[in-house]
Amino acid sequence: MTGAAFSFRASKRGEVFVSHHSRVVVTLRGAVAADFVAQIDGASDEERQQLMARLTGNFKRGNERLAGDHRRNRR
Repeated sequence: MTGAAFSFRASKRGEVFVSHHSRVVVTLRGAVAADFVAQIDGASDEERQQLMARLTGNFKRGNERLAGDHRRNRR
């Protein structure tokens, strides 16, 4: 994945480490890790990035368009 912000690594013990720009930000264990692996298996690169972004809480929240209309951001 070229230019991908998120990546993950699954351990033999069943843990999943999700990284953002090579820094581990979330460690998943147990059923949550198993669900993640099941979801990620059939996903495209874009869907994988979206899923990992949601897990880390680092994703667009829908208010970006409104920020452009704020008076401090007008030119």
